[in-house]
Amino acid sequence: MVQLIDSDIRTREVLGWEGLHIFHGRMSSCSQKLRIFLNLKGIEWQGHEMDLAASETYTDWFLGINPRGLVPVVVWDGAVHIESNDILALLDETFPDPCLIPPDRAEEIATLLRQEDDLHLDLRTLSFRFVLGRTGSNKTPAQLAHYRDFEARVAGAPDRERRDHELHFYERLADQGLPDDAMRISAAKFRTAFDDLERRLETSPYFLGAAISVLDIAWYVYATRLHLGGYPFARLHPRVHAWREGLAEDERFAREVLPPVPLQETIARNHAEWARTGMTFADVVGI
Repeated sequence: MVQLIDSDIRTREVLGWEGLHIFHGRMSSCSQKLRIFLNLKGIEWQGHEMDLAASETYTDWFLGINPRGLVPVVVWDGAVHIESNDILALLDETFPDPCLIPPDRAEEIATLLRQEDDLHLDLRTLSFRFVLGRTGSNKTPAQLAHYRDFEARVAGAPDRERRDHELHFYERLADQGLPDDAMRISAAKFRTAFDDLERRLETSPYFLGAAISVLDIAWYVYATRLHLGGYPFARLHPRVHAWREGLAEDERFAREVLPPVPLQETIARNHAEWARTGMTFADVVGI
C-alpha cells in the first residue's frame, strides 16, 4: 500500500480535509478505472479534476501530494494514497458490498493487475497516436526539468522508479516522436494480453467467472481506449468485443470513458486521415 507519510506531503492543507477526495483526469485510464469502481460501489466522493493537457499535475501544489505527478490521488480524511490499484484494494476492504476483489483470489488479482499496470505506458503510446492524434510531447523542457529536479519522497525514502519511467517516456517522445516500430511493439503486447482474455471468456461471462470483478473494470478501460483508436476487436478477439459492448450498455461504465465532445471530433478527424493514408490500428497490429 503506497500511502504518503506526513513528511512526504508538502501541500499541507490537504491534511485537514474531511471525507473522500479524488484528484483525477477525465482521460486518465487509472482515473477512469477508479471512477467506475466508485460507481459500482455507490461510494460518495468529492472530485478535483486535473487538466492533464496543461500538465497541471507537474505543478508544485500537486507534486506536494503526489511527487510522482500522476492521477488518481485519494485524500481520505487527511491520509494521502497515490497508487490506483492500492486505492482499489483499500476501498474494497472498507466497502465490501459489492465485492469486486474476492478475498480468496486477492493474490491472483494483484498479480493480474500488475500485468495490466505494466502496459500503462504502452496504452499511452497507442492513445497518443491513435486517439489523440499526437506525435510530439506536450511537456516543455522547463516542465520536465522542474519535474526531474523536484525532491520526491514516498514513505520517507527517495522515489525514482515511477518518475524515471515518466521522464523517459516524455523525453523519448520529444526526441523521437511516435515511430511505427514503437506502435507495433505496444500493439503486439496488447494483442497477446487480449488473446489471454479471449480464452478466459470461453467459459465465463467475466474474467473471473460469473460476477464482475476489478479485472473487468481495468480491462474495460483499456479495451475502450483502444476501441476508440480503431483496434480491430471484432476480427481478432470477438469474445472480448462482445464483453466490452455488453459492459458499455451500463451507464456506470460508459459515462466514465466517454471523451468530451471536442476530443470525439478530433478522433473522428484522425480516423478519416488514417483511412486516407492507410496507417490504421489494423496495420500496426499486423492484419
